[in-house]
Amino acid sequence: MAYRFLIVGAGVAGASAAARLAPLGATLVLEAEDQPGYHATGRSAATYIDTYGAPTVCAATRASRSFFWSPPQGFADHALVRPIPELCLARPEQADALAAHLATHPDLRPLGAAEIRRMCPILRSEVDWSGALNDRVAELDVDAILQGYLKLARAAGADLVTGARVAALAPRPGGGWRVATAAGGFEADVVVNAAGAWAGEVGRLAGLGDLGLTPLRRTAIRIDPAMRAEQVRRVAHRWAGLRTFAPDRVPVVGMDPRADGFFWLAGQGGYGIQTSPALSETAAALINEGRLPQALRAEGVSEADLGPGRFL
Repeated sequence: MAYRFLIVGAGVAGASAAARLAPLGATLVLEAEDQPGYHATGRSAATYIDTYGAPTVCAATRASRSFFWSPPQGFADHALVRPIPELCLARPEQADALAAHLATHPDLRPLGAAEIRRMCPILRSEVDWSGALNDRVAELDVDAILQGYLKLARAAGADLVTGARVAALAPRPGGGWRVATAAGGFEADVVVNAAGAWAGEVGRLAGLGDLGLTPLRRTAIRIDPAMRAEQVRRVAHRWAGLRTFAPDRVPVVGMDPRADGFFWLAGQGGYGIQTSPALSETAAALINEGRLPQALRAEGVSEADLGPGRFL
């Protein structure tokens, strides 16, 4: 079966790319597991934080904000965001780091020890805390976001095949790629490598190496803090998963200059959900038009900041 676009991976990176690419041509999404979002996406408790990550990541997060607050019609039947301010903390020995953070993000509101203890009484009272408040932060509904992207992709005609772990990729004579999977063989003009923790493996199967992409373990917990300092009554939720980083901890989004039609959408690390609107739009724009969308260019991001060429 031949497609214009073949996307490897149905996590948030692949699903969001499918939502953008399907209106442009026949699109197939291949997922190794029996359902989309099984690994990192399905194990995320995502938060929109526009001060989290490297400058390029923060730019992509800012460029994604309007999508989350005003998603496309029919994307979800309820709000994608729940505003929840972020409290950034520093001990006295971290004062220089806090000052640098405030200099980089001058719109944050500095806080003193008394206000910090009032807002978060669980903190140790003997520490002279300082910090800052970011009131633009919000919890993101990960499942609604993933399902919304998949809904858009299906509505535009995209196909999804699960249980289709990629076993081999080979350039097709005359251009494009042939992809062998556990669910059969497929062909496409463009392969989008959105395989998350397996993106390096997919790159190696294509003969292009892994660009230094490294999956790292992550364990997270949520607690219900007591109203008295230094008391945690229970762990409300816990989960573990993998985050995959490029060597510079900035996502890799761009066509591989060594292989026509092989596109990287990988290395989202812990930023995949919050940057998915901007990075999926970027993927579609680069594939279809050969340039970044206006939203990212307005944030000062260049193709070189995201492209795989920085590791070659």
